[in-house]
Formats: sequence, structure tokens, C-alpha cells
Amino acid sequence: MAISGKYGKLTIPNIDDNEPIFILRAQDKLADTAIVLYWLLAASHGCRIAESLQREVKEFELWSGNKKLPD
Repeated sequence: MAISGKYGKLTIPNIDDNEPIFILRAQDKLADTAIVLYWLLAASHGCRIAESLQREVKEFELWSGNKKLPD
């Protein structure tokens, strides 16, 4: 089980027991910007995940639910 400081223990495939995780949700107004910054870091280090992060940002931007600042 992964461990989130906010959400507690979560079962996520391929995450080791007691591995800390940080979750960004689409409802968070700051999340897409945070992912863009992570994408820039990943791209500057030649990480293959950079391509999929662009898709994630688009999904967060297209999400039609209510957005709010994190609590």
C-alpha cells in the first residue's frame, strides 16, 4: 500500500508497501501548473515520461468539474 499524507493508505498497482506518494487532483487549480513544471524537469533530464506528462496536463485542463485552491 502506498501512503499519502492527505489520503492515507492506498492500494496502487506497482507501488511498494509504505512508499510515500503525492497526489495531484484535477480539482486543484494549481495541479496542471505543477505537472507542467515537473514535465519541464523531466524533459530537461531526458526522461521518457515527458511525452505522457503533456497528455496529463491536457486531461487536467479539459476536466470540467469545479476547481479550487488546495486545502
